[in-house]
Amino acid sequence: MQILMNSVVRKTLMSLTGIAMLAFTTVHLLGNTLVFNGPDDINAYSAGLHYLPTLLWAVRIGLAGALAVHIFFGLMLTLENWRTKPHKYAVKRMLKASFAGETMIWTGLLTLAFLVFHLLHFSFRLVPGSVPAPDFQGRFDIFSMVRDSFRSGPISLGYLVAMAILALHLSHGIQGILQTVGLNNEMSMPWVRRLGKGSALFFFVGYGVIPLLVLAGVGVFAG
Repeated sequence: MQILMNSVVRKTLMSLTGIAMLAFTTVHLLGNTLVFNGPDDINAYSAGLHYLPTLLWAVRIGLAGALAVHIFFGLMLTLENWRTKPHKYAVKRMLKASFAGETMIWTGLLTLAFLVFHLLHFSFRLVPGSVPAPDFQGRFDIFSMVRDSFRSGPISLGYLVAMAILALHLSHGIQGILQTVGLNNEMSMPWVRRLGKGSALFFFVGYGVIPLLVLAGVGVFAG
């Protein structure tokens, strides 16, 4: 337990669990892009994930563990920072720190709340009116579920806001990961900041384009 109180160890664990969740976020986004090919590809992909239930649950449990560790140490580091920063330096500190950095705890908790809703919506399918009939091959019709769900303006808007919050969290989180692995000198820092912001924008656009195209009725979402 004593080793976990070491700030370097905690920041390393934060970075490692952050990398694990970033990898999942990337793979999940790549899987989501199959929706642009139409119903067959995305429904086959969804069905294929359930052909290996042991592997699927191992990944789920591993990600849940990484998320729990990330949240625990994130809260611990935030509380410690609040206790050790004198109030008289608050204004000065706010001027120097980025908005994304100062709001990490809040964007993290809001992203967690969105994740719970997202799981209830698309994984456990408990959101009323969001479960369609099976497709022509008897598979769960993920394509229709995505299309029908995002035709609702409030749901699409909620997802876009959630993706903006996630992007804000990632913009600083990715910078933190890169700094933890040693890219924290004067020469590398400008590139670290650009990479963090650029990656966050990539995820926002990648995830946000789906509800936008559904609302617009473009391409495979027409009709």
